[in-house]
Amino acid sequence: MGGVIVDGSLDDGHISDAMLTAYLDAVDTVMEHDYATATTAEQLFIQEHVAAMNNLALAVDILGEATSILMTATSVAEIAMEADTAPEQVALQAMLATDEYSIDEVEVATYNGAIDSVEGYSQQAGAFMAAANNTNLTNSIDSYAAQNNIIIGNYTSLTYTQNIDEFVITWDDYGNATGWNGYLTDEMKEADDIYGAATYIMQHGSLANSEG
Repeated sequence: MGGVIVDGSLDDGHISDAMLTAYLDAVDTVMEHDYATATTAEQLFIQEHVAAMNNLALAVDILGEATSILMTATSVAEIAMEADTAPEQVALQAMLATDEYSIDEVEVATYNGAIDSVEGYSQQAGAFMAAANNTNLTNSIDSYAAQNNIIIGNYTSLTYTQNIDEFVITWDDYGNATGWNGYLTDEMKEADDIYGAATYIMQHGSLANSEG
């Protein structure tokens, strides 16, 4: 069909000085913030949820870049397979010989690693938020901390293992490491549940619209 885009069509895509300033201000705010030490299990889990969400955002960016590289290379390869004239084949063969349109083991490893990171951080973020909202779990942790004179926010590590549904919190300064398991059994989601929710949100704006 053809056609010519008008001047300035992509001006809205430019990053303005104001946008850059707002970004730098946000970075400074995060870097300078004195995050309070959690005094309850709920606060602890919410802080861990926020951290996991930040890591998830970075992982999604890496996955997006890795996916773009693979899609570009595979789409050209598919076109090359269907090329039925000599000029087409020669042009496409030349493209496939360049780094931009080829795939190597490093790029595959980057993509697979990004997939694993997105899954891992998604799992952590969901588990920590579910834990923060589970009063049976948070009350148990709060009680344990009180009985052992532990400041909850002075923990050394917090892990969650999905296949046994167990949180383990370590407080090295107090010589304690304790696990809580079985609290999120009813909160497990399969990939189909996640994709279904994502599709609904894209179509209707939020899951809240499904209620009523």
